[in-house]
Amino acid sequence: MASASAIGKLSREEFRRQKDLDAARKAGTAPAALDEEGRPINPHIPQYISQAPWYLDTGAPSLSHQRRPDYDDSANKLNEWYDRGAKAGPAAKKYRKGACENCGAMTHKKADCLERPRKKGAKFTNSNIQADEVIQEVAAGYDAKRDRWNGYDPAEHKAIYDEYAAVEAARQKLREEEIDNQTTTDLAAVRKVAKAGKGEGKEGDADFGSSDEEDADEDKYADAADAVGQKLDAKTRITVRNLRIREDTAKYLINLDPESAYYDPKTRSMRDAPDKDIPAEEARFAGDNFFRYSGEAPEVQKLQLFAWQAAARGNDVHLNANPTQGELLHHEFRQKKDELKDTSKISILAKYGGAQYLETAPKELLQGQTEDYVEYSRSGQVIKGRERAKVKSKYPEDVIVNNHQAVWGSWYDPSTTSWGYACCHSIIHISYCSGLAGIEATQASSAQHLLSSAPTNQSPPPPPPQASGEASTGQDEPPASRIEQNFSKQRIGEGDVKLDKDSLARALSDEKKRKLGEDSDDRSGKKRKGALESSSHDVTEEELEAYRMNRRMTEDPMANYVDTDTY
Repeated sequence: MASASAIGKLSREEFRRQKDLDAARKAGTAPAALDEEGRPINPHIPQYISQAPWYLDTGAPSLSHQRRPDYDDSANKLNEWYDRGAKAGPAAKKYRKGACENCGAMTHKKADCLERPRKKGAKFTNSNIQADEVIQEVAAGYDAKRDRWNGYDPAEHKAIYDEYAAVEAARQKLREEEIDNQTTTDLAAVRKVAKAGKGEGKEGDADFGSSDEEDADEDKYADAADAVGQKLDAKTRITVRNLRIREDTAKYLINLDPESAYYDPKTRSMRDAPDKDIPAEEARFAGDNFFRYSGEAPEVQKLQLFAWQAAARGNDVHLNANPTQGELLHHEFRQKKDELKDTSKISILAKYGGAQYLETAPKELLQGQTEDYVEYSRSGQVIKGRERAKVKSKYPEDVIVNNHQAVWGSWYDPSTTSWGYACCHSIIHISYCSGLAGIEATQASSAQHLLSSAPTNQSPPPPPPQASGEASTGQDEPPASRIEQNFSKQRIGEGDVKLDKDSLARALSDEKKRKLGEDSDDRSGKKRKGALESSSHDVTEEELEAYRMNRRMTEDPMANYVDTDTY
């Protein structure tokens, strides 16, 4: 579509013809409009794009206002820059009117003068007048004016080399003077002199050549401090990792035996374990090979070997360039290898037979030993290995000593809460077995047996008359049950307690008399003596129950209430 500003104000008929022409151009029946350069204009371009603004309108249909203007970069030259410090011919002999009052040059004023301010300027002294500067007009482009290296002379960098060379020469001279002042025949000092002479271009003797250990100059880079665990090479500015921290023990100091593992000082590696008698998991350092062949390191080595072999066969496999592809190909290779192995095994068994001979017991059971690598912990558990070890106690089991027929801990004595031997009922560890005689002696010496068989010198008092048969349950108990109750592990007053009503009434009466102070110590002593004679305990169940019934509870809200009635 032509520009509306180029067409101007159209009549109704001209506007209709222009619309028809645009429709024909869009339909393809009329040729497209051409711009100033003769290129066709797409009729489907909207008007807000094809119409040029008033400040870029050329009066003809064109799309040049939508294109980037051609940029003239002829002025962007790196060699065109100001000639700094250039003077225009010889200096004047006399001061000229309008010149700088300080130096006498005509190219600037006193406020812009870069010379040292004089006590009396050239205007008054009329001497030492400076030459005029060269005023240059450099037509630099946009990029040339903003280039920070424009006008830089690479030859100026040679001054930095000269400065470092002068410092190095002074340091070398100082080192030679120190060596001359010393009256020594140290080979290291002679090597330093030879190395200094070699730096000047002289060819020294081969005996005085430098080695890898002496290449680093301690004096030169002494100010570069090393961080813990890292070393900063000041020459190459590369940070490398040391093999150990300074506080750790060096590998070659773990075992000072010359016949122990070899230590390579150049690579700081010790492949074998320095102490072979100590297990690897307990040793401070088990050798570099222990870490190299543990974890996922063997799998990575297999993957690298597969990549090398595949590349040798002509396949495009590179582990570092494309590790994912290498891993997938290795996984696919192992699957196909296992399938091929199973197929060949099945075909051989189908052809020749003998599958029954393959189902054998493990090698550990047949030979008692195996070469499979298995790691165990201190307690006997399997850390690494194919088969897990059976659970077994770390203590010796089934060890019978001193003529015993059972192990220690096979019998438990509930009366003394002790463990012993089941064959002789002895509770002394590592004692000699006495057999059935020891069992009989243990039973005879028990407290229950002694109480049941002890003769009673004084017969107990006759029981009082009972009102019913239920009241005589406590008195009619057999002696064995009373002994069992007294010497059992059950505490007094706990569990199912059997109380005698008459004994409880007497205990309550005695408790009240004791509290009121009406009873004397003789009577309480007689009662306590009677209790000692009739029972094996100082306090009976009835006396304990009477004490519980008459004691005053401070937390009880009814504690201040006193019952004056008697039972």
